[in-house]
Amino acid sequence: MALLTACGTMGGVTRIVIIGGGPGGYEAALVAAQLGAEVTVVDRDGLGGSAVLTDCVPSKTLIATAEVMTTFDSSYEELGIIVADDTPPLEQQARVVGVDLGKVNRRVKRLAIAQSHDITQSVTRAGVTVLRGRGRLGAGGQAVDGSREVLVDAPDGSVQSLRADAVLIATGAHPRELPDAQPDGERILTWTQVYDLEELPRELIVVGSGVTGAEFAGAYQAIGSKVTLVSSRDRVLPGEDPDAAEVLEEVFRRRGMNVMSRSRAETVKRVSARTEAPEGPSSPEAGEEGWVGDHVEVTLSDGTVIRGTHCLMAVGSIPNTADMGLEEAGVKLNDWGQIQVDRVSRTTAPGVYAAGDCTGVFMLASVAAMQGRIAMYHALGDAVQPLNLKTVASNVFTDPEIATVGYTAADVKCGKMDAVEVKLPLRGNPRAKMQGIRDGFVKLFCRPGTGIVVGGVVVAPRASELIHPISLAVDANLTVEQVASAFTVYPSVSGSTAEAARQLHIRKRADGES
Repeated sequence: MALLTACGTMGGVTRIVIIGGGPGGYEAALVAAQLGAEVTVVDRDGLGGSAVLTDCVPSKTLIATAEVMTTFDSSYEELGIIVADDTPPLEQQARVVGVDLGKVNRRVKRLAIAQSHDITQSVTRAGVTVLRGRGRLGAGGQAVDGSREVLVDAPDGSVQSLRADAVLIATGAHPRELPDAQPDGERILTWTQVYDLEELPRELIVVGSGVTGAEFAGAYQAIGSKVTLVSSRDRVLPGEDPDAAEVLEEVFRRRGMNVMSRSRAETVKRVSARTEAPEGPSSPEAGEEGWVGDHVEVTLSDGTVIRGTHCLMAVGSIPNTADMGLEEAGVKLNDWGQIQVDRVSRTTAPGVYAAGDCTGVFMLASVAAMQGRIAMYHALGDAVQPLNLKTVASNVFTDPEIATVGYTAADVKCGKMDAVEVKLPLRGNPRAKMQGIRDGFVKLFCRPGTGIVVGGVVVAPRASELIHPISLAVDANLTVEQVASAFTVYPSVSGSTAEAARQLHIRKRADGES
């Protein structure tokens, strides 16, 4: 049901201040400006936020290079492609395609800056004022007229005071750092620092097997690093569909990655060049007399020491909510420092909204943008549909990719949703065979009585593109019969979605007859 508020009106000018220029912030700014508000965005690092400058755009640009490498390495012989190579006979198995990481990273940063510039132009054209600085809520709560004070700490040290009828906090998050694994930006890295590397890490240790860790581990393995993935859980991607995670882990191992399950990193340290022979795995930098270059040592909780040339820490993130005057203004935070919000992005403080990673609702750029838009619709009195997380489509940009939408296998197992499922391996799909695709599947969930599609998983190259028809089905409450009856192109990988729906329809009918 649409919700309305009297905070502002579409016909009058309402003062909106947005702290943070990421997807939640700049998308909210565009909506507020379109609805006639006077909008100011306070941003510290550049519009687009970490999603554009240090996270989504950069990482997916790097992964685009890795995708080409993986596709070539895994299928060029099968597809009959001949590569002219002058490699001497004894070295015929050597890699014939390589990557210039410095050039890749320069492209990554160039595209990120260009995207941030495009967003800035779009926002300013809409009439939004952009202030460079760090925003925080002023003390004293709401003024007599119901407005709030926002203080802006400018780069030159000055402080500017703004009045706002509604404030949106969209400050994002930053990489979590462990006390005994402090990044130095050279050998021990966070995912924001890897783009400064000029040379490819020979042996990369990735600590953390969530989405970020899995994506970077797969990408660096593809472009030529020897990768060890340290996972404290039983499997990689513990939050994803178990069947999907199993496929990805099997692919990682088959491609030569050392996946260490149930292994917790206690310390990570950088070690200067030395000559004694290391006790751990051998390295390209370990000569006859032992290790001869700077390297890192990762000590696990069981005492095992792993050595590599670099270590990437991917152990979660911390919301950017400290020292912003939030709790003093009545904004409630949870134990992790995340802002508590409802389904229309309201915080516990009147007139204060929040969106994006600082809320911890669902750490995706698309969700942040939706939260920001919803906040502005609500604040400015427009009709608004509350956020529905069960229609969110997400993707893990590994190779193969893992895309999901709606209810999951975990939801079905715990009884949260009564559903039946069908999993259809891609190895039987004719287009997949033509493209040399051996790994992956399509999985659909539907209600046993009505046949309404309530969720799905796609594991395949470009699964992020293939999930859309399932996302539409979930959002529109389509039945498996409707999905199955829609035409698909032959041959196509998406044909497996229709085939899975047909099998679910047959199974549902058989269950009903029994």
